[in-house]
Amino acid sequence: MYIIKIGGGEKINIEGIVSDLAATEKPFIIVHGANALRDQIAEKMGMQKQVLTSVSGYSSVFSDENAIDAILMSYAGIRNKRIVEACQKLNVNAVGLSGIDGGMVQGKRNKGIRVRENGKTLIKRDFSGKPVQINSELLSLLLDNGYNPVLCIPIADENGFAINSENDDIVTCLAAATNPECIFQFIEAPGFMDDPADESSLVKTLSGSELAAREEQVEGRMKRKMLALRKLYEQGGARVVIADGRVEHPLADALSGAGTVIS
Repeated sequence: MYIIKIGGGEKINIEGIVSDLAATEKPFIIVHGANALRDQIAEKMGMQKQVLTSVSGYSSVFSDENAIDAILMSYAGIRNKRIVEACQKLNVNAVGLSGIDGGMVQGKRNKGIRVRENGKTLIKRDFSGKPVQINSELLSLLLDNGYNPVLCIPIADENGFAINSENDDIVTCLAAATNPECIFQFIEAPGFMDDPADESSLVKTLSGSELAAREEQVEGRMKRKMLALRKLYEQGGARVVIADGRVEHPLADALSGAGTVIS
């Protein structure tokens, strides 16, 4: 089985990824983003995205009730159902779910994000948190009966509230619950690059010992991503491939050696 993480950028070739999945005839779980679409919807709603950077250097989107509404519309609505539609057009029986549906992804609300503002350390509290448990019974019910889950945020907190979370952390929870053969992460780049502005600086392989060092070298969203990759590696098991989601055949290329392999 494959876990397929699809980035939320506008240039990701959804149809190409789904076409490649249909050709493999492998069972799969998709976890997808929709950040570009979320930002478009938020702008139309007159909302301004607020990005917080914690005192430890990790960036995240501040998620108030309006932000959760934008997530429900973009992630759980338009993007999720368009991916399901792409699957159904190729006779791949997909079911779209957010983490709150059937309690598929149970999370724990963050106690607060420590940030520095105007020389002071403040605690910002919002509707965000970390996944802690997958509803394995529901997931197995779908997979065992030939359905391919297409999952997205929001997830559910301890009291059933919809909260924002990181897809990389959701993938780590899914991997622990399913023991996949491989995890593919499709982004708007050839893979992990030494220089984000230079696509020729692709790093073909990363070892577990390199991940912590790379995490120290980067900032913002990439720093959080490297932390998640390190946790995924430390958990053990699946091979991870970070590959270009913009090309004609993203999965086929990744299976043929394109991208960055973490092993």
